Amino acid sequence: MSMSFERYMLDMVQPMRDDLTRVGITELRTPEEVEQALPDSKGTTLVVVNSVCGCAAGQARPGVAEALRHEVLPDHLYTVFAGQDKEATAKAREYFAPYPPSSPSIALLKDGELVHFIERHQIENRSAEDIAADLTDAFDRFCR
Repeated sequence: MSMSFERYMLDMVQPMRDDLTRVGITELRTPEEVEQALPDSKGTTLVVVNSVCGCAAGQARPGVAEALRHEVLPDHLYTVFAGQDKEATAKAREYFAPYPPSSPSIALLKDGELVHFIERHQIENRSAEDIAADLTDAFDRFCR
């Protein structure tokens, strides 16, 4: 891949990354960062598997941003970017068993155990408001 194409791809996806980091979510870009963050996260942890697809842009990222305005929130907020940070995404997905890989998707873990998961098929035909409501319900159940 040429450097100019690589730079173009990085520039193209940066706004998609910014949609989540601007609302306080920390990117995990390497498997090592995932291994440092997820197993040691006591309490509740939200992990958003970001993607370049339309349902990530139209529903997942806006739904997550809206949910993060809720009064009850997870203790830790992370994101990995499928198709961009492939190794980090693969490492994060190890925590989402028994669910198959899904992009975008949203996981909520409590003390390292998966307690709520929203798969792509539960994102693509719902509104951002529906996804936010799903997440805030999960926050109320697991993050208090």
